[in-house]
Amino acid sequence: MYTKHDRRAARVKRHQRVRKHIAGTAERPRLALHRSLHHISAQLVDDTSGRTIAAASTTEADLRKSVDGAAGPTVAAASVVGRAIAERARDRGIEAVVFDRGGYLYHGRVRALAEAAREAGLRF
Repeated sequence: MYTKHDRRAARVKRHQRVRKHIAGTAERPRLALHRSLHHISAQLVDDTSGRTIAAASTTEADLRKSVDGAAGPTVAAASVVGRAIAERARDRGIEAVVFDRGGYLYHGRVRALAEAAREAGLRF
């Protein structure tokens, strides 16, 4: 499958290690993010029922247009996604979440998404 020194396998192992201790509920869902080479996406997940409550991604046309002329995977695009997921959470009556960074370092786009979600009103 993956070699011992595979970066993706290392990220998956980190994510599994964190997920042993993190679970989302209906009152406080898990804010899970995924960062790819070109996009970033975030979901609010209720792990008790296995449902996605809300989602936002740079693959959505309206979010892609709202980034100020910046093409590709930028910190600005991650901030737009963070604000969008916070707005969608508030629309569903959610104010507090558990942050799941998905094994990624809390740096760059991951940090920008988290800080934008906090500024828009999510607590975590």
